[in-house]
Amino acid sequence: MTAGHFHLGVALDGAGRHPAAWRSPHARPADLFDPRYWVDLARTAERGLLDFVRLDDSLGPPSARVPGRLDAVAIAARVAPATGSIGLIPTATTTHTEPFHVSTAIATLDHVSRGRAGWWPKPSRTALEARHFGRKPVPPAGELADEQAEFVDVVSRLWDSWEDDAIIRDVATSRFLDREKLHYVDFRGTYFDVRGPSITPRPPQGRPVVGITVDGPDTLEIAARFADVLFVDATGPDEARRLRERAHAIAEAHDRDPGELRVLADVTVYLAATEAQARRERTHLDARSDVPVPGGLAFTGTPEALADRLAGWFSGGAVDGFTLVPGVLPHGLDRIVDDLVPLLRERGLVRDAYTGDTLRANLGLPLPANRYARI
Repeated sequence: MTAGHFHLGVALDGAGRHPAAWRSPHARPADLFDPRYWVDLARTAERGLLDFVRLDDSLGPPSARVPGRLDAVAIAARVAPATGSIGLIPTATTTHTEPFHVSTAIATLDHVSRGRAGWWPKPSRTALEARHFGRKPVPPAGELADEQAEFVDVVSRLWDSWEDDAIIRDVATSRFLDREKLHYVDFRGTYFDVRGPSITPRPPQGRPVVGITVDGPDTLEIAARFADVLFVDATGPDEARRLRERAHAIAEAHDRDPGELRVLADVTVYLAATEAQARRERTHLDARSDVPVPGGLAFTGTPEALADRLAGWFSGGAVDGFTLVPGVLPHGLDRIVDDLVPLLRERGLVRDAYTGDTLRANLGLPLPANRYARI
């Protein structure tokens, strides 16, 4: 995006972030397992010219909300042909799964979306999720982080295992592939031993956009080394600015260009025409929830006030943009697209048209060089 613009995405999960969202009169609980629901949400976000939709998922049901969910990668694959420009960033976990399978799934999504795929790698931290598989107990937090880092590294290498021009389709010589341009990754680590190459050609973006949630020093280190987008849950702009500066320093220490990182703050939003109305609706939701409301930065108020808040964070250099998390869907997304985005556009803070054909292009990220290609 041009100077003065920030990046804006939206997080989609069931009926919304609030545990009682499905009980709101603005929700569509009967449609949560209908693919048309997810297509409608993605098209609404695309109408607002947002950079991406982020699709939450886990290996356990979100028992605090609706006790069931659809697979995020499969949802993204269904949404891809129904949209044309918006990025699609589904969750695929890094615990109890294999890098080879995840790499092919996300690479395939990048192909079917024509370069709009991302990946939100998250570890699985609960005993419930571990019991689904029965192979191992929940590892300690540090081990989960180390495994996540190794997992993301392996996936990235598998995406590079085909050079961009490996497919030649030479009918005269009966050669579909130039095998000199397929590479064994030969990765041997603490958790994974993967030879490769992938069975899926290199994705259109080279490597789909990787977004990692920063929730502590370990994940900050991992994100700064391997991610393109850092999702931060900061209490205020000062904390966000410190995380951004620290991420840039870590990136430089690992020979990465810090200018190729995008630091986005997560903000849960409850919007209405007046602050009083927004607070009434939020209070009504809280009263109908029998479990604690998730923590993190939240905003309850008017689109005008939220526009002021976001502009202040961005102008102060705290972040490169925001991932807005609607408290209730689809109502909260409608308010973002129809009420908030026009205000931001009037201020010159968000785009007025998609300028790129891929998620990387719309995030201002370059096509990564293939580490195995001969120079």
